[in-house]
Amino acid sequence: MMRCILVEKTNSLPASRLATVDEASLPEGDVTLAVEYSTVNYKDALAITKGAPVVRRWPMVPGIDGAGAVMASSHPDFRAGDRVVHTGWGVGETHWGCLAEKARLKGDWLVPLPTGMTTRQAMIIGTAGFTAMLSAMALRRHGVRPADGEILVTGAAGGVGSFAVAILSAWGYSVVASTGRTGEADYLHSLGAREVVDRAGLASPGRPLEKERWAGVVDSVGSVTLANACAATRYGGIVTACGLAQGMDLPATVAPFILRSVTLVGIDSVMAPKAGRVEAWAELAALFGEAKLAAIGSEVALDQTIETASNLLAGKVRGRTAVRIGRPA
Repeated sequence: MMRCILVEKTNSLPASRLATVDEASLPEGDVTLAVEYSTVNYKDALAITKGAPVVRRWPMVPGIDGAGAVMASSHPDFRAGDRVVHTGWGVGETHWGCLAEKARLKGDWLVPLPTGMTTRQAMIIGTAGFTAMLSAMALRRHGVRPADGEILVTGAAGGVGSFAVAILSAWGYSVVASTGRTGEADYLHSLGAREVVDRAGLASPGRPLEKERWAGVVDSVGSVTLANACAATRYGGIVTACGLAQGMDLPATVAPFILRSVTLVGIDSVMAPKAGRVEAWAELAALFGEAKLAAIGSEVALDQTIETASNLLAGKVRGRTAVRIGRPA
């Protein structure tokens, strides 16, 4: 038997609870993982509190991220005792996830836990930090240099935003953090933001082209905010888009792209190829030790997960929350 967060349909409505289920219920996979830590992502919070549109098979164990020790494996890359990290791949949506004491996953979805990193640290980073790193790497790959000018990070007090601020500032960029939680200014400055601005200036419809300011952008908000960020990006600048907190729409014009040669780069962390995952996790391990992560992350127990999910959607959670499930051996 194992404990887990279980999302079920009751009278056609989703309901989440801390449950104990038979391990025989675990789905197919070639690696069985003893989960030591998971986390609560925005997508997990939606699954736990609303079910749809995240959950597509019922019942479902949420938890798109997990880290722990391999218990059994028929995959050639892993054997019992290996510590691994999982993010994405539809887990917690169509395949039982990692907010459970055990998970059965495909070895192709896993990456080795970087040397020197604990499973707790990996889950404070999780999909949010991984996505932020993919975004930062995209800016760098497209030639944006620290000397080129300011980098805008939207949704900066959230998980992706917090890590983007910390990563880019550590790499020497001048970061401007946009947030609706202006009371978090000290927190964002502590992560390395040079300036903190109220998101209100970006969240309302603007002009097709604004005064050029940003050399690059990491956007996790979408909708009008992303449109305004593009409109104020400098000639040849790079805008990365990885989220839709404000909305899935993009009420923009082609002006920034055809008049200023702005590039809009989509960032997907769910199906990212393994080589890029390994590179990103190596970069994260090099930047984030326990001291740096202490400012971004906190920890809850498995039985506090449902409450944490509600608080996250209500905008009451700063940074990242790791979920303690099983202590490392």
